Amino acid sequence: MSARFQAGERVRIDTRAEPRHHRVPSFVKGHAGIVERVCGANPLPEQVAYADPDGETRTVYRVRLNQRDLWPDYGGAANDTLEIEIFEHWLKEA
Repeated sequence: MSARFQAGERVRIDTRAEPRHHRVPSFVKGHAGIVERVCGANPLPEQVAYADPDGETRTVYRVRLNQRDLWPDYGGAANDTLEIEIFEHWLKEA
């Protein structure tokens, strides 16, 4: 499976509402970060949660976000980051 994004690229996490199980915390939706690495293909959690034996796979990325971007009144260091693994269909170019 080919990766749409590469390490070092800037991406934005989609803001869409998903009525079923998904693995994207609301506090990262809409924020931009940098792809740290491509983690490879994994089954979609939206299908795994409902025991779909023929579920598709998508590429997962480790994305680094600045904590001050996530929480404007964050009291830590300016360079503190959070890393999260996000499926490709939740990412777009930033």
